[in-house]
Amino acid sequence: MVIDSYDKFKDEFYRLAKIDLNAYKENQMKRRINSFIQKYKFNEYSDFFEGLKAKDEIFDKFVTFLTINVSEFYRNPTQWKTLENDVLPYLTETFGKHLKVWSAACSTGDEPYSLAMVMKELLPFSKIDIIATDLDKEVLSIAQKGYYNEKSIKDLPDRYKKKYLTNDGKGIIRVNDDVRKSIRFQEQNLLKDAYPTGLDMIVCRNVLIYFTEEAKSQVYHEFSRSLKKGGILFVGSTEQIISCDQYGYESFRSFFYRKES
Repeated sequence: MVIDSYDKFKDEFYRLAKIDLNAYKENQMKRRINSFIQKYKFNEYSDFFEGLKAKDEIFDKFVTFLTINVSEFYRNPTQWKTLENDVLPYLTETFGKHLKVWSAACSTGDEPYSLAMVMKELLPFSKIDIIATDLDKEVLSIAQKGYYNEKSIKDLPDRYKKKYLTNDGKGIIRVNDDVRKSIRFQEQNLLKDAYPTGLDMIVCRNVLIYFTEEAKSQVYHEFSRSLKKGGILFVGSTEQIISCDQYGYESFRSFFYRKES
């Protein structure tokens, strides 16, 4: 097989991995892929594709490379304070004392663990149901173990660090078992797989900025279908949704959108 163009590579890679590179902004993604090809000393797309098919290690590293995994606990603290002070009280008042939340594209788990800690201030862990998903099996494995470094938790308030983390004194921090047990980690492709349903809140932050407008529109519509009426979508600090009503949302707070009832 001769793969002599990026378009041909995208087609063949989709057949192999069921990951649609057409959904990502082309210039950004093509630069990233070309960088990876050069790093692993492949000469052209054909050679690289054969390497992906032949070696699981290269395939896994490439998927991890594609899924831009930049994450940390309590990222953008102002937004998390809005979640604590306004959004979660609204959710418990609207839906009661048992909340079902989806952390989509959760990367290494920093976000769903932050969610569990913040929610625990209002609810017992037995009433917190967090589904955390990502395309990348490698980062999900990291998330399930729950080990982090000091840099990852730098913005997390001290009260959460004291209650929910254990520090070994050598720079390794572990999320306590009661927090970890409140989260279900699962592999999921936002552009292909079925979405959870009956959700009170979806958290998907700093991911869709890499998607094309068409792919973003698809995901926002699917999120709306997954939320209960009155449910909340929490997005990243660069992801304001223009004309959110076209997807069935209304603005609730900055970076928080409510499904219209």
